[in-house]
Amino acid sequence: MNMNIILLPEGLQRGHKISISHRQAIALFFVGIIYLPLFFGLIGTKIHALYQAKSATDSEVLQTHHDEVARLRAELRSTRVHAESHLNALAQRMGTMQARLLRLDALGSRLTEMAKIDSKEFDFSGTPAIGGPANPESSAARIDIIRSLDQLKAALDDKSEYLAALESVLSDQNLSAAVTPAGWPTQGGWISSHFGLRADPFTGKRSFHEGIDIAARMDSPILALADGVVTWSGERSGYGVMVEITHGQGYTTRYAHAGSTLVSLGDRIARGQPVAKVGTSGRSTGPHLHIEIRRLGKVVDPVAYLTSRR
Repeated sequence: MNMNIILLPEGLQRGHKISISHRQAIALFFVGIIYLPLFFGLIGTKIHALYQAKSATDSEVLQTHHDEVARLRAELRSTRVHAESHLNALAQRMGTMQARLLRLDALGSRLTEMAKIDSKEFDFSGTPAIGGPANPESSAARIDIIRSLDQLKAALDDKSEYLAALESVLSDQNLSAAVTPAGWPTQGGWISSHFGLRADPFTGKRSFHEGIDIAARMDSPILALADGVVTWSGERSGYGVMVEITHGQGYTTRYAHAGSTLVSLGDRIARGQPVAKVGTSGRSTGPHLHIEIRRLGKVVDPVAYLTSRR
């Protein structure tokens, strides 16, 4: 028994006839019943697997993004903590610098008083004059920090210049005070002959006395009037035994008619140091000290420098 199938394509007037036997029909039936569901099931399984794989991939990507966000948040928290710790350290450092600046102000004011300088010239309490254009591209916090640091730096620079100038002034003052003759050159004693025109004790004629004579006890110490260096120690015509000290800034002192010297040529001398002993050597009528003070090579009246008796 055969089964006839007639195929009639559209647009054709004549169809095609296909003859299928009974066995072929049964085979086609079993193929349609068994293999087609298996085929479509396999296709569905593949599609589902692909879908699951895509879903898994999307989940992994999403998880990766979540992990990245978490990592960035952790870094942000760490950076913020780090920045805050640095800002705290910076603030502490600035506080220390400001405290030191206050101490510099106090020191500068004290030095100004010691140097007897007009406080208007060296005003350590005032804020240093600073300025400059604003930077609109900087953040407010950064501007505040930089401005504070700049102000501290300017203040410290300003104080440093003041202190350097004060140091120079004080150094000059100390040097000037150290090398300027002052004081009394003997232990006790009194002025027996003044500076200027007088009657010569040996000839009686008027002559110019280039120093002053201080009558003092024999062999009592003769004291230097200022710091300096010994440029003569020994006998000198007209002076007897004499010590000459060069002090700097044009000052020279001479201690004459001594009985003996206590220093040698080239010795460094401090104010008040014994340099000789009172005697009566040379043109002398008795124990006394003839003292001369020269300024830039010219004799000056020693009385102006003899501030006190010891």
